[in-house]
Amino acid sequence: MTAIKGSAAAVTGAAGGIGRALALELAARGCDLALADRDEAGLQQVAAEIAKTHSRKVSVHRVDVGEPGQIADFAAAATAAHPGLNIVINNAGVALLGQFSEIEQAQMEWLININFWGVVHGTRAFLPHLSRQREAHIVNLSSIFGIIAPPGQTAYCAAKFAVRGFSESLRHELAMANSPVRLSVVHPGGVATDIARNSRTGVGVTDNARRAQSIERFDAMAKTPPAAAAQRIILGIEKNQPRILIGNDARFMDLLQRFRPATYWAVLLRRIEKMAGHAGK
Repeated sequence: MTAIKGSAAAVTGAAGGIGRALALELAARGCDLALADRDEAGLQQVAAEIAKTHSRKVSVHRVDVGEPGQIADFAAAATAAHPGLNIVINNAGVALLGQFSEIEQAQMEWLININFWGVVHGTRAFLPHLSRQREAHIVNLSSIFGIIAPPGQTAYCAAKFAVRGFSESLRHELAMANSPVRLSVVHPGGVATDIARNSRTGVGVTDNARRAQSIERFDAMAKTPPAAAAQRIILGIEKNQPRILIGNDARFMDLLQRFRPATYWAVLLRRIEKMAGHAGK
């Protein structure tokens, strides 16, 4: 297992949502931090919040994970600031609303650059350093949409399924090489973050009502607080769990997909419509 106390962790997407919750929880458990995000002001707020209650070493780094050069610079700066850095959490991600016919190729590439290539480049940039540690851990954020694929999520599902496949294959390579690096892939269900509210909209989506409805539906179903998601991920690191499902909804959908791999969507749609109906009352 990788002990949290005395470790140092790099976390992307650390200014909000699960990334912010991870930063706060890791600091509370005695971990130093290299925090990355495009939102520099948000990073400073997180660092200030940690400084109020914990005397951990925290470095902040403005990074766009869609830019490989910035990820390489982040890895160099983070390992220079924290020579013992031994945990990397590739968490940063974005969302895109629209059917496949409504999103442009450039929009799809924008999302995949961040949600998939950001994970790959982050892993590649830090892996040589992690491989020299006595014990180390990589955590890659996929999604429940790396297990099931609802309509309207072609780009997001493509990226999150890819994160899952990349992570599982790399985990097997690391195990075969007797590497000190462990790897966990995370599949959160509905976590109460701003990812839907901050999503981009496909160029072919012309009605604002659908965007509002999708945000409302997400909020109705996103039952897990970010702090609970962070605690679950940290437990997974400590126990070296290769696959981390977050929330009862994720566990249900994972099982449903196994039992009905080609026909799960009809069941899920009925369940979602029922929940949305209750939420609207």
